[in-house]
Amino acid sequence: MDQILYKAADGVAVITLNRPEAANAQTMELLDDLDAAWRRAADDEDVRVIVLNANGKHFSAGHDLKSGGPAPAKITLESIYATEARRYLEYTLRWRNVPKPSIAAVQGKCIAGGLMLCWPCDLIVAAENAEFSDPVVHMGIGGVEYHGHTWELGPRKAKEILFTGRGITAEEAEKVGMVNKVVPLDDLETSAMELAAQIAQMHPFALRQAKRAVNQTLDVQGFYAAIQSVFDIHETGHGNALSVDGYPVLMKLDGMKERLKRQ
Repeated sequence: MDQILYKAADGVAVITLNRPEAANAQTMELLDDLDAAWRRAADDEDVRVIVLNANGKHFSAGHDLKSGGPAPAKITLESIYATEARRYLEYTLRWRNVPKPSIAAVQGKCIAGGLMLCWPCDLIVAAENAEFSDPVVHMGIGGVEYHGHTWELGPRKAKEILFTGRGITAEEAEKVGMVNKVVPLDDLETSAMELAAQIAQMHPFALRQAKRAVNQTLDVQGFYAAIQSVFDIHETGHGNALSVDGYPVLMKLDGMKERLKRQ
């Protein structure tokens, strides 16, 4: 079954995460297919707005740390850096800068790497049951590769979320400006598509310029440079873990799952 679904009509492309049996955890293949879908929407002159959503109970449980196939004989920081620079940094920045408005529709859990799918979108519509979290400090890493935390939450709330690993509700996310709108779960798809249809009526060049104006303002304030430099900080976490026990994270996956269950 395809891990990414794609359809386009009436000026709106809908990209759907389609791995519900694994809470849409992200394999490398899924991310490659997702990037291809973003490129397809970006290149289609008939598409004016992009909607990213997910099948199943949860938007995304983050990176699928158990699905990478046979483990290499030796894990090195160089190999980790190369993989993550491409799929976790290059991809997310490219999605963020696609010159068309994008909307993420989020339900259920959106954990760690899941944030790296919705944060690059211009707008976020969240179901009332949505919960956002980045608990990877439990794993000896200072946060996911795409450091949108400070920009999305503000510095003090970003520190709180990272230091404690706790999740924030859709309502709390809306209060700090990370989420545009919170709706009942049953209305999530309709609300996202209605918003997309409204935006699709606007002039496409004007939309492109409006998006560029906001993104460029953030970049002048340091967004792009910060994303690049904090990615390197993230990689030092992998380097430290490798030096301690030869594994890229300090906490084994079973322990991580137990902590998440208790949250």
